[in-house]
Amino acid sequence: MSADRRIEAITKRIVERSKPTREPYLERVRHASTKGVKRGALACGNLAHGFAVCSPGDKAALAGDTVPNLGIITAYNDMLSAHQPFEHFPDLIRKAAAEVGGVAQVAGGVPAMCDGVTQGQPGMELSLFSRDIIAMAAGIGLSHNMFDAAVFLGVCDKIVPGLMIAALTFGHLPSVFVPAGPMTTGLPNDEKNRIRQLYAEGKVGRAELLEAESKSYHGPGTCTFYGTANSNQMLMEIMGFHMPGASFVNPGTPLRDALTREATKRALAITALGNEFTPAGEMIDERSIVNGVVGLHATGGSTNHTMHLIAMARAGGIQLTWQDISDLSDIVPLLARVYPNGSADVNHFHAAGGMGFLIKQLLKAGFVHDDVRTVFGQGLAAYTIEPHLNEDGTVLRQPSPEQSADPKVLSQIEAPFQANGGLKMLTGNMGKAVIKISAVKPERHIVEAPAVVFHTQQALLDAFKDGKLNRDFVAVVRFQGPKANGMPELHKLTPSLGVLQDRGFKVALITDGRMSGASGKVPAAIHVTPEAVDGGPIAKIKDGDMIRLDAVAGTLEVLMDASEFAARPAIVIDLSDNEFGMGRELFAPLRRLAGPADQGASVLF
Repeated sequence: MSADRRIEAITKRIVERSKPTREPYLERVRHASTKGVKRGALACGNLAHGFAVCSPGDKAALAGDTVPNLGIITAYNDMLSAHQPFEHFPDLIRKAAAEVGGVAQVAGGVPAMCDGVTQGQPGMELSLFSRDIIAMAAGIGLSHNMFDAAVFLGVCDKIVPGLMIAALTFGHLPSVFVPAGPMTTGLPNDEKNRIRQLYAEGKVGRAELLEAESKSYHGPGTCTFYGTANSNQMLMEIMGFHMPGASFVNPGTPLRDALTREATKRALAITALGNEFTPAGEMIDERSIVNGVVGLHATGGSTNHTMHLIAMARAGGIQLTWQDISDLSDIVPLLARVYPNGSADVNHFHAAGGMGFLIKQLLKAGFVHDDVRTVFGQGLAAYTIEPHLNEDGTVLRQPSPEQSADPKVLSQIEAPFQANGGLKMLTGNMGKAVIKISAVKPERHIVEAPAVVFHTQQALLDAFKDGKLNRDFVAVVRFQGPKANGMPELHKLTPSLGVLQDRGFKVALITDGRMSGASGKVPAAIHVTPEAVDGGPIAKIKDGDMIRLDAVAGTLEVLMDASEFAARPAIVIDLSDNEFGMGRELFAPLRRLAGPADQGASVLF
């Protein structure tokens, strides 16, 4: 299947732009790809340390040069629902490896923090940088050079991007990502959002709010709304890092375990010791990255990936830009309605046809590249399936149906929910920003109103509670960028802004911070670059300045004389309150080194 000519054109320009970095990267990957087992480069003392605690049988196997060793990088912890299921995965992986004559060892653990727990709290200021810490932690685990392939156990917001950066940094190794799956459906997401807004209005108390939240987030697995965590799973599948159909199978089920066993055996089958060597750095290329961006648009995915995908691509020497992402959004239609873009959750999405149906529709229109490499060993068409369980406990794959089981959740390519992906870049005299409009009603795509400036999200919430925001306004929440305070998510603002919008006011948000995959019905220009702490134009805005956010034209402007605005000094504020507490002092070097949002907001690239 050939790709749409517009998709091909964008892919080709990414290829050309990337040549100065992609070609040296591939040279390094090929130089590191050696025949025989990787541990063959270790001296006897090195090797003895590496298998000291193994069983006699595994020691004998690892002492030779014919048995592959699989490194497990795990984000397990038992506080977070998405990662708790990973507790038992290493045992499952070791047994599956032994069945095909291999060995598996936990190479290392990586931190996994939850933005849901830290939302609106000081700890959120560590969140974005945890992605790069995760990449480095995974790198430490793999640096022992004991492994011929790796499996990565991770799910949530910064974990998967960090793990993918590590996988591409160790691009000479085959890598398979193994998800845990979403928790079963709890309280409907629209009902949870209703209770949040009632709480913001003071109409229900904390007890009612906690009850609703607990019914929503109630057991093992990923949160069921379509935020960054579930966008991650979609990306890993459409980019070929998952086994087909693996993304959205619930944890603790026989099918989930079968997919994990299968992923283990496949990882061992694609090492340099076999005939299907698939190093991650060569498998993932510009076409894979474009497929990921297309999937993000077609599903209304997380705004966080306007940074993560750029950083992930750079780890493989690929130069992706916001302009690429925005241009692809103009081409690719929205095919999924999953909260916050609709009332359904990811379990409903999976039941409606899930990833197999989605990929089939995108291939039909030429919106994704089929001629890519995947861990499954075939092109993307092999992912147009539904996973089931065989009687013998193995995975059975059946062709994805031609019709969606629920057209209100997952649509045919001929009848999309909207003509574009809804993730756009904005430019103007305030700099560059991104906006997600897939959940914003068309009549709210343009907002022109006076600015009300805040330097903390708490200041906005206090103004709301004091009744000072009952009017048309554009909230400018600045000094929330990577260098200022680590770029926390400002999702805590959503209920209050939603209440004001529901009261009939024209409301919008402009910030150099983040809003995450939960960006919803209020138009929000986020990731504003340059950020305020770098003296960006957002630091010049004053209360009362007329702001025009136009998601149709793709512009973000302060409506005043250009020379007057240019001459206005950028405000500087004291950020010392963000420097200590909850570990923030440990991240001071990262804040100083952080790159801009449009380049991935990374300390690594």
